[in-house]
Amino acid sequence: MYEVFVAGLILLITHFGLSSTPLRGALVRMIGERGFQGLYSLVAFGAIALVIWTWREAPRLEYAWFSDPALYWIPKVVMVLAMIFLLGGFLVPNPTQVGGEKILDKGADTRGLLRITRHPFLWSVILWSLSHIVVNGDYVSVYFFGTFLLLGGIGTVLLDRKKAQSLGDKWPPFAAATSNVPFAAILSGRNRFVPSELWLPTLIGTAGYALVYFLHEWVSGVPIF
Repeated sequence: MYEVFVAGLILLITHFGLSSTPLRGALVRMIGERGFQGLYSLVAFGAIALVIWTWREAPRLEYAWFSDPALYWIPKVVMVLAMIFLLGGFLVPNPTQVGGEKILDKGADTRGLLRITRHPFLWSVILWSLSHIVVNGDYVSVYFFGTFLLLGGIGTVLLDRKKAQSLGDKWPPFAAATSNVPFAAILSGRNRFVPSELWLPTLIGTAGYALVYFLHEWVSGVPIF
């Protein structure tokens, strides 16, 4: 159980330590941007692999709460939106993505899922982890999904701060027309909901959801139907 907790800490510390502290700038000066991205990717994949391995190997012996089968519908529904965010987020150029800073040279483009949130990938992680914590009360799962919940939630805030610093005057117009929290910009009148821009993300995300749904037991070892 505690192995998962420690592995989660390693992932969080290395991820945020490399991406959101002065260490990033020091490493970029030493090995260049490409070298840093290579190192960062290697460390990130290694840390994620460690978290997954400890989660799969750890016995589920202690529980924070016992899952209610009546709640099993929650991840099944929420994961549809999570998959739309995950896959559909790549359909629109996003300045918050790695290497996407030049996108704002032509002004703020907030079409598609960017109208809903400027962090579709990270919110897919948040929705996935949060919906799975609800139905997995063992400490191993709480530590596992909690790690990714923190990774996504804190990541959106730190990424906004980093982009505001690196993009300067280009960032405020984009930030004003979008939101971190899904639908906040639309509900506050800073953007509008355009269903015609969402049919492709919805189609691709739903197809991805169907694939993951039927492969869930093979991927995670946990049947859901």
